[in-house]
Order: sequence, then structure tokens, then C-alpha cells
Amino acid sequence: MADIAKMIEEIKTMTVMELNSLVKAIEEEFGVSAAAPVAVVGAAPAAAEAVEEKTEFKVSLKDAGGNKIAAIKAVREFTGLGLVEAKALVEKLGVIKENATKEEADKIVAAFKEIGATAVAE
Repeated sequence: MADIAKMIEEIKTMTVMELNSLVKAIEEEFGVSAAAPVAVVGAAPAAAEAVEEKTEFKVSLKDAGGNKIAAIKAVREFTGLGLVEAKALVEKLGVIKENATKEEADKIVAAFKEIGATAVAE
């Protein structure tokens, strides 16, 4: 068995982002949730069911903005497409990434916003 005190010391040195990633990895690996259970008093049984949070997103380019070259570079960065394919995607305003995680989708949308383009995660 692993030395628990050693693991705790390691956790103490982690940043908040690293701890967040660790919690998510544990939740996925073991199929558990770190969220505290919430009791619903006086609610109908149907209302007590948890609403499932969306985990996969499709990120689409809606507007390339004024700097099309920057948009093409960003598409290439996030997709690994070649120059011709990335240019075509920017010109037709297509899907940048499918089945992206929430964090990944937010990162892509933020990157396009930074260069003056518009991307949305659906």
C-alpha cells in the first residue's frame, strides 16, 4: 500500500489547477463524484433527479474576424490540419473540434476571441 502521509505531502505542494485535475481524474477513474450530496425536501421525485451535465462539446467557428491569417493559425494549432485545410475551414466557418471537453472548448473559444474571431461551444 502506498504511503498515505507521503501522498498528502505531495498534494500539499500542488496548485489549485493541479488539484482540480487530480479530482477530475479520480472521479473519472473510479466513477465517483466529489460533490456533496444534496437532500431535496418537499420536491417531487422527478425533480430530485440530477440533471446530467454536458461533458462533450462541438466547437464551431462563427466569424473569422478581421485577421483571417491569425484565425487560420489558431485552427491549425487546435486541429493539426495543414495550411490548405485550415484555410478552407476558416473560409467556410466550420467545426473546429468535436467531442471537446469543457476545459478544452473554453480554451479554444477564448483563443479565438483573443484574435477577434468568434467561436462557440455547443
